[in-house]
Amino acid sequence: MLAILTAGNCTGNWLHAAERVDFHFDDMTIPIPIDELNLWNSDLNKKNSDKLIDPTNKSELSFWLNMLGFKSREALSEFLETPLVKDKSMARQLLRSWVGRKLLDQISDLVVLDQDKTGIKVFNTLEILLEEQETVSLLDLLKALPAEVIHLDLDGWFKVLDNWRNELKLQQKLLTDLRDLSPKVSLLTPLQNTDRGLKESLNEFVAINASHRSEQLKVQVWKPLKRKISRENWIAFMPGLGGDQDHFRWLARSLSHQGWEVVILDHPGSNTKAMHSLVEGTDPFPGGAEVFLYRLADLQAVLKAKKEGTIDLKGKRLVLMGHSLGALTAFFASGALPQKGLEGRCNQALYDLSITNLSRLLQCQIVDIPLEKTKGISYLSAIVGINSFGKLLWPESLSAETNVPVFLTGGTFDLITPAISEQLGLLLSTKPNKFSRALIVEGASHFSPIEVDEQEDQTINSDIYQISDALVGSHPSSVRSILATEIIRFLDNLEKEKPLTVKTNNLSTNLKFHIIDRISIKKIIAN
Repeated sequence: MLAILTAGNCTGNWLHAAERVDFHFDDMTIPIPIDELNLWNSDLNKKNSDKLIDPTNKSELSFWLNMLGFKSREALSEFLETPLVKDKSMARQLLRSWVGRKLLDQISDLVVLDQDKTGIKVFNTLEILLEEQETVSLLDLLKALPAEVIHLDLDGWFKVLDNWRNELKLQQKLLTDLRDLSPKVSLLTPLQNTDRGLKESLNEFVAINASHRSEQLKVQVWKPLKRKISRENWIAFMPGLGGDQDHFRWLARSLSHQGWEVVILDHPGSNTKAMHSLVEGTDPFPGGAEVFLYRLADLQAVLKAKKEGTIDLKGKRLVLMGHSLGALTAFFASGALPQKGLEGRCNQALYDLSITNLSRLLQCQIVDIPLEKTKGISYLSAIVGINSFGKLLWPESLSAETNVPVFLTGGTFDLITPAISEQLGLLLSTKPNKFSRALIVEGASHFSPIEVDEQEDQTINSDIYQISDALVGSHPSSVRSILATEIIRFLDNLEKEKPLTVKTNNLSTNLKFHIIDRISIKKIIAN
């Protein structure tokens, strides 16, 4: 949490640095002098040693470190030197929000300077450090905090960790529950990348007017060259926060090959370019207007352009589709507003910092956003949400008057929008519809649907989503093939008025995916 937040308009030099850290746990207090800790770490780095701390060492510091459970000198040194904060712009923006203020309140209960529990000094100190150096480590912070004693409530931190573990156990149990739902498993051959080799598509960029922006919006339009099947629907696709149109060419190409017209939106201010500017420090973190209001206005501009003929599309009805924040935008566009009591739910969700569902931070930003009630879209046929979220906004039922089929997809390795709440739980909040389904892919993560490896080398190297394989999940190319295939089946069956069959499929790559309905989800939630 410290890595996310900094605050304050404080400038100037240090008045008085802290002398020691007091660790409090189990009614005990363990004092560690900061100077000795600093000298110990410097000496260790010079010797480049990773020997165990000698329990017979007469140093008071060694005794206390053993008490705290730090057995490896190298591990402790790495812990002390790990950067806490890398981007002050993002931190400032977050702190100005309702979420930031709430997290500040919680952190100030766990980190106390002398007797000051406001937390302001901690964040002002981080702010000053970031003005003077590129990154800030824990040791940097400890040496600079203006107090005689820093009190760390380890009992409170342990409680947070326990809550994290409990929530992760619930996600792990989802695997067992999913497999218990269907005793029969269909064995499938590995799916090929459904977008490779598809030539029956035409894509172009079209500039449209948007009154809320200073420049025209450029949308990517995909059309089938050979229309084997006449499709009544056209698709508007919205990338997530920091997302790019090119990230979802694989899906647009597959859909257009099957006869659907697809428009991929761009959202200046919260797209890949904006996030690059944030990382480079030239622009601040996108505010509530860019993240929510402007995105809704972007969609309205596309709908207007289609109506006026600026975008030439034959489809009469609309399918709203999006990834992550793009999926949430689809629900807002359908006319749904957050249920009453959002601030109270956010207070509860952020009470002790045990946030395994990171989408809650974004959902709670809505507390400060003046969303206006709309009538929705009369010609809306369905909503498809990839790694969707919104359960905190709609814990009981969606407020939208429109009842359309909903298809939500997710993965068991998604730690940003966990499937148990943000796809399965959210589907229960939508109005009952016999066509609505959830698709859960075992081992898939929040980033599995994002593809960058087919782009030019220059684009790949600059892409904001250069994340490690550990976070991408299992077989991302196969996951994207599953998503394309099942989304196409959902839309095709919808036109034929046939609901998807509830079942479990197992690829020969040991990648399982589950199509589940409302009844099955209720069983999982109850369990």
